[in-house]
Amino acid sequence: MDTAYMSAILPSLLSGTKLTLFIFFATLLISLPLGLPFALGSISRFAPFRVLAKGYIWIFRGTPLMLQLFFVYYGLPIMFGASLRMTNMTAAVVTFACNYAAYFAEIYRAGIQSIDAGQHEAAKSLGFTSWQTMKIIILPQTIARVIPPISNEVITLVKDTALVTAIGVGELLKAAKDANNRDVNPTAFFMAAIIYLALTFLLTLLSQWCEKRFSRHERKEI
Repeated sequence: MDTAYMSAILPSLLSGTKLTLFIFFATLLISLPLGLPFALGSISRFAPFRVLAKGYIWIFRGTPLMLQLFFVYYGLPIMFGASLRMTNMTAAVVTFACNYAAYFAEIYRAGIQSIDAGQHEAAKSLGFTSWQTMKIIILPQTIARVIPPISNEVITLVKDTALVTAIGVGELLKAAKDANNRDVNPTAFFMAAIIYLALTFLLTLLSQWCEKRFSRHERKEI
């Protein structure tokens, strides 16, 4: 491969990588905590909350992420006026955060419901309120159990960020496409693949460390 050409296009690819990482971290910062109230709502005894939470999860898990991107970026301004027009970067973050919050909500729900019901009864006999039981007993155990599926979603998120090129965000894949279209040289795609692999490799190592740490903590608690 032409190392001189690779050096020439590397700055644009790294610039695109910065945008990829911005979307990645912004999505996690919003979606990880946002998923919890929807998870709790989906198992709530209060029917309106339960219906709302399940409806949200159903919509965002049941439609393609690409379609959601187009709806937020193009559809909302057309349907509800120019006041809802967003920049392409804002639309990307909002869409990804809402989408991943739905997936995290389902992971949290499954983790919460996997805790033995006897622990709820034991906490109740000790005088704990429902919220105290959830905060002190259930959620700490849930964290250890949901780390593996959350890690899988986080790794998937890195790859999903490539979808935002469809609305013109200049992330890593778009930078590679622009270089290829300009120079008719697929080297940029190869370099982009290496960068994606490096990011997913680092995230895999981090997820393995988290799993070992929290599983060890869970065994100590037991």
